[in-house]
Amino acid sequence: MKLNGAQILVNSLKKEGVSHIFGYPGGAVLHIYDALDACDEIKHILVRHEQGAAHGADGYARASGKCGVTLVTSGPGITNAVTGIATAYMDSIPMVIISGQVPSALIGNDAFQEVDAVGITRSCVKHNFLIKDISQIASTIKKAFHIATTGRPGPVLIDIPKDITIATIEEQSYPEKVEMRSYQVVGRADATQISTAATLIAQAKKPIIYAGGGCVIGNADQELREFTRNLGFPITQTLMGLGAYPATDKQSLGMLGMHGTYESNMAMHGSDCVIAVGARFDDRVTANIDKFCPTAKIIHIDIDPASISKNVAVDAPIVGDVKSVLVDLITAMKDRSTQNIDSWWQQIDKWRSVDSMAYANKPGVIKPQRVIEALYEVTKGQSIVTSDVGQHQMWAAQYYPFDEPRRWINSGGLGTMGFGLPAAMGAKLACPDLDVACVTGEGSIQMMTQELSTMLQYATPVKIINLNNGYLGMVRQWQEFFYEKRYSMSYMEALPDFVKLAESYGHMGIKVEQESDLIPALIEAFKQKDRTVFLDIITDSSENVFPMIPSGAGHNEMLLAGRDEMASTNDAGLNLV
Repeated sequence: MKLNGAQILVNSLKKEGVSHIFGYPGGAVLHIYDALDACDEIKHILVRHEQGAAHGADGYARASGKCGVTLVTSGPGITNAVTGIATAYMDSIPMVIISGQVPSALIGNDAFQEVDAVGITRSCVKHNFLIKDISQIASTIKKAFHIATTGRPGPVLIDIPKDITIATIEEQSYPEKVEMRSYQVVGRADATQISTAATLIAQAKKPIIYAGGGCVIGNADQELREFTRNLGFPITQTLMGLGAYPATDKQSLGMLGMHGTYESNMAMHGSDCVIAVGARFDDRVTANIDKFCPTAKIIHIDIDPASISKNVAVDAPIVGDVKSVLVDLITAMKDRSTQNIDSWWQQIDKWRSVDSMAYANKPGVIKPQRVIEALYEVTKGQSIVTSDVGQHQMWAAQYYPFDEPRRWINSGGLGTMGFGLPAAMGAKLACPDLDVACVTGEGSIQMMTQELSTMLQYATPVKIINLNNGYLGMVRQWQEFFYEKRYSMSYMEALPDFVKLAESYGHMGIKVEQESDLIPALIEAFKQKDRTVFLDIITDSSENVFPMIPSGAGHNEMLLAGRDEMASTNDAGLNLV
């Protein structure tokens, strides 16, 4: 039986177990959409903007652990999706993007809706393909999913000209395996590397485990917990690693980095052995590289060899899947005794006593931190929380303790405003039995508001927590600290009535202006199991995110709430041991 290219494409997606596609039709992909119409196994989510398609697939992938799939047309279809593709790339999220292309004979002729999709996306995908023959479709799909989901995951683009989707060929069997000489997945870590790391761990007197997003993406949360508890070491997590280790556990020091806790940053600075697990030492974590962990031996576990010693020179590199590496380290440490670290824990407890997450209440004003605390109370910590980017993102990370992986979904690497709402939609489709809350701000939410329409069409009841302070909050904060309070273009004027806006899309809206109404409003919102509820919460317009490491400072030089000078190693007499 003969099939056209579009039918082969859709059949290939079925073979890969794809159940959801986020997309938007256009001329170059109409044959693909025609084939999808005859396919009952795959549900297509018609977004209102291609950026929303990429973010929706991204949120779906992060929540489910599966590969997200996006389908867009040529020209503006793929260029609109680039921001979402780059977002997934920066956070190592598995995604396959299928973009239509003008007919093969017109490529390079500046045809209608033609762009060089391969060239445009080259810097923000793990790999990309341009299909030139119908016989390549099935094998290319197989390769794309293999590349996207193995090793360090990431987005893979398949650009397919319209004539290839129209052409026909005798039906072929879908390949069962992939053979790619140029792409080899990293196997188990070298035994010598494991032994070297184990020796450093056994010698450490002031150790700390630094866990990143690789522990979540690599499904290594259980191994991380066993490893940490066996050793009795303190652990800190990056923004992307939250939930890999329970935030409420006594060994957890919370998040580290620019807006991390006092105790986590001070412990990193004073450590003599840092065990980095699935983390990449990005600038928001390390602060000033020259001041980073000055007395520590550094062990770095990562599946991507290019990430090791890329930003920080390490003493013990381990290349391998974090899950298997942790298993090997657990085994290796059974034959080794560790140092007594009671004095180290005593020092950490002193740092903890600073209570760097404390904030001052102001009569008649809702503090944004209190909103997140209330969200945690009402959901009992069981909700998936997505966020946009800015102050509200940091407050969500700081004040909503995540005890499980894949419950915290945010744009960490690229910092993409507009991510939260479509990502929440994708997460709800992936996990329909869990509550999903989108923590956002009045600036971010307006970048993807149109996806409220998609959410109504596909019945994805998400709770939107809009921390409305009338400013682009993080921009305003930096302007206050570093630009002599010149608030250039950070104040949001002419805001919509978000309650009416939500209602116009068929959802429920609640405005909260008094703290006494906060808990009742949240309870009412989460009672609405089948409706999206938009809570427009008017918060303190002058509140800042603390702690904060200013640009150029080290981990031991934090700004703390209510203090005029930087916290330091001598702050409150809390000297390093």
